[in-house]
Amino acid sequence: MMVGRREGSLMRDKTQSFRGSRIVTAIVLGILLGCVFAFLFPHGFLSSYPPIQNRRFGKSDLQISSSQCESTERATALRSDIASLSDKNDELKKEVQELTEKLRLSEQGKDHAHEQFSVLGKPHKAGPFGTVKGLRTNPAVVPDESVNPRLAKILEEVAVQKELIVALANSNVKSMLEVWFTSIKKVGITNYLVVGLDDEIEEFCKANDVPVYKRDPDERFDSIGKTGGNHAVSGLKFRILREFLQLGYSVLLSDVDIVYLQNPFNHLYRDSDVESMTDGHNNYTAYGFNDVFDEPSMGWARYAHTMRIWVYNSGFFYIRPTLPAIELLDRVAERLSRPEKAWDQAVFNEELFFPSHPGYNGLYASKRTMDFYLFMNSKVLFKTVRKDANLKKLKPVILHVNYHPDKLPRMQAIMDFYVNGKQDALEPFPDGSQW
Repeated sequence: MMVGRREGSLMRDKTQSFRGSRIVTAIVLGILLGCVFAFLFPHGFLSSYPPIQNRRFGKSDLQISSSQCESTERATALRSDIASLSDKNDELKKEVQELTEKLRLSEQGKDHAHEQFSVLGKPHKAGPFGTVKGLRTNPAVVPDESVNPRLAKILEEVAVQKELIVALANSNVKSMLEVWFTSIKKVGITNYLVVGLDDEIEEFCKANDVPVYKRDPDERFDSIGKTGGNHAVSGLKFRILREFLQLGYSVLLSDVDIVYLQNPFNHLYRDSDVESMTDGHNNYTAYGFNDVFDEPSMGWARYAHTMRIWVYNSGFFYIRPTLPAIELLDRVAERLSRPEKAWDQAVFNEELFFPSHPGYNGLYASKRTMDFYLFMNSKVLFKTVRKDANLKKLKPVILHVNYHPDKLPRMQAIMDFYVNGKQDALEPFPDGSQW
């Protein structure tokens, strides 16, 4: 009896032990499977984020992708629109500048026309003290295209508001000419023309997209134009310029030893027959002064007052198409054609300044001296401006290397200083020349 109970008890213990081990095994397996599934399906069975490799793109996914593409396309389109608007804004600014300049010229012309009408109209009484103004702006001539139809066609394409820069050049000044037109292009000036005096210069200008005009063959000019030096070529300009004025164009005559830093047409007054830069280097020499001559032997009358002014530079002047201006060109050209040698700049100034006197009828041309700090000669630059911290900050309109024979290296240094920002570019040069 006792044996039967013991065996029953053992069977119950075994059964309970087996059940316990199965439970433990099930728990262990559950934990292991949970770990495996947790690793394989981190977002769970029912999550909306299945593994990437088995993911199927539903309608909502496509809408998100489509929206992203549309956003990218819109951003690209907006950037394109902004760039386009920026370009249009630049164009509008340029148009506003051009219209402003045209308006200014129109107002300037209206004032000149009013002066002409006031003086040239019917006779009238003088006004109150301090209100009377004489005529300074002579009327322009009637254009005559029959003078040179080929040149007339070129000028119609090149000139702006019937104005342009004109330079004469032969192959002797080719290197300086390149610096000249490079500076003009950097400023953005479009109304300029080179009168080529030989075939090499004509081809050089065409190769560099520079407007050029070569005269028809003429024995009187060709030999000088092809082989002449600076002064000989300079003398030709007075004959050549006449045709430009006859065609009704105002000309800013320019030598090629000039660097352009601003547009000179924005700084002209246009109220005189001739507007010229000066060889003067300060207010006295540039604009005139009372020079007292002392002669002690005269006693009480030892001091004689004289008027002095340094000459105009015949290598840079603005000339309007008026009768006195054309007469000036004719007078200078006629004197330079005489057998005796003469310097064109000296003759140019004598004809402009000498008054009528017995045996001589002076020229009645109005004239204006340009601002010597804006239209600067190389003496002003190298003797004064480069040594003054404040004056060095000024930006001239043009710089004319007229006082120095080493023209090309000084032109290049001027470009380096004012255009390329090289602050010591002007330092190596002496004030004057070495000889």
